Amino acid sequence: MEEKLYKGSSVITRYPDVILSKDDVPYDSALTFNAGIVREENGYLMLFRNDYGCTQAEWEAGKRFKGTNLGLARSKDGIKWTVDPEPSFELAQLKNEEFVRAYDPRITVMDGHYYVCFAVDTKHGVHGGICRTDDFKNYEILSISVPDNRNMVLFPEKIGGKYVRLERPMPVYSRDGDKFDIWISDSPDLVYWGNSRLVLATEDVPYCNDKIGPGAPPLKTDKGWLVIFHSVDIDPARGKNGWENYWRKRYCIGVMLLDLEDPSKVVGMSKSPLMIPEAPYELDGGFRNNALFPCGMVRDETGLIRIYYSAGDAVVRMATAKEEDLLKVPGINGRAASIR
Repeated sequence: MEEKLYKGSSVITRYPDVILSKDDVPYDSALTFNAGIVREENGYLMLFRNDYGCTQAEWEAGKRFKGTNLGLARSKDGIKWTVDPEPSFELAQLKNEEFVRAYDPRITVMDGHYYVCFAVDTKHGVHGGICRTDDFKNYEILSISVPDNRNMVLFPEKIGGKYVRLERPMPVYSRDGDKFDIWISDSPDLVYWGNSRLVLATEDVPYCNDKIGPGAPPLKTDKGWLVIFHSVDIDPARGKNGWENYWRKRYCIGVMLLDLEDPSKVVGMSKSPLMIPEAPYELDGGFRNNALFPCGMVRDETGLIRIYYSAGDAVVRMATAKEEDLLKVPGINGRAASIR
């Protein structure tokens, strides 16, 4: 593991090598990122977003990606991965002409099934979807939200007899631009969702001036549900940064703790980012530099917490932390009243 400590938090150690890149994919691939991860008895599974059909030079000349699919990778140790020879999920599988693009998967295992939360662009807005699969070949769509909503993650067990998810609605007409917050909803059957409540607002996060959203599915601890989230700040002074000609945003990673019995209550939240873009490979060489986006968080076989995140919307990387250290991050042991 890499020894260098960065400014974001002294409890985080970055793994020095790329976990997954386009070079690992045996079919057309330009960017591999925003990957859901699950650990099983015999190893790890990764479902990753794969944008294809465009190089950086072609993008800068005006071309755009041909499409997006989801790839499946397998690993014994969660570090070295083998990608299946064909994509796991293609948009055509949904058989719905309204849908334009499906992406950003998160995986939760419950009752012997894999549940995948994903975003789907449609001709009438972006939605959040939930599907169930047993083999990552056949997908049963259980729920598609109304627009505009995405960044959904499922809790790994029922709470109070209900399925529970975190989500990020995008109410552009009511919250001053990109002021998008983290909400919670519950369901009796994973199909019908309601009882929606605000969990964390952008103004609750001192290192955010734009938007936030849930990252990986919550991890249960003795102290509460451990949740990582992305937090975005905008600086007008930022210019071209990656493939994009105009990229003013910085994506950091924060962590919060939710009450075990009522996860709409924030027990504590990190007062400063858990991770900021600062390693050389997070600041350069990406599609959108300055962007850390977490979609996977698991306990490995030693009990260490692994955070799988995208760097620059281009590759999947990994960082680790001890659970006890994450639970001691300043602000995590605060009271709900200190958040709002």
